[in-house]
Amino acid sequence: MVETQCGLDVRQVQALLAHRFPFLLVDKVTELDPGRRAVGVKCVTVNEWFFQGHFPNEPIMPGVLILECMAQVGGIAILSHPDHKGLTGYLVGIDKARFRQPVVPGDQMVVCAEVTAIRTNICFVKAEAFVNDRLVAEAQLTMALRGSGCGG
Repeated sequence: MVETQCGLDVRQVQALLAHRFPFLLVDKVTELDPGRRAVGVKCVTVNEWFFQGHFPNEPIMPGVLILECMAQVGGIAILSHPDHKGLTGYLVGIDKARFRQPVVPGDQMVVCAEVTAIRTNICFVKAEAFVNDRLVAEAQLTMALRGSGCGG
């Protein structure tokens, strides 16, 4: 039986993910069921590096970075399982991605990622992003695990 953890702070997130500034897009994890599900938070501020060019007069978080945030939360769900200790998750596929609302400075984006299947070193994740309980983006992600024991 896998125990559910309450959450992770940014240091614990960094222990699982290889990402660092400026590409670590998860500030904390509020819910974690290792190997199954994670809920992560990205606090979007006007000081984000990407707002300089996207767009200077109307800052909107790029969709590709929303997808990356969803992949990172999915990676946390996968990599938190003891069987995946020391591995790295790579985003290798994106299906059915939809962007419903813009994400702007001041928003707190909550990402829910659920592992739907794992086949050897390939993992499938359903991810949704919310701002104020409103769905802003969703996608089905495919991730490959690499590292010792996985042929990477």
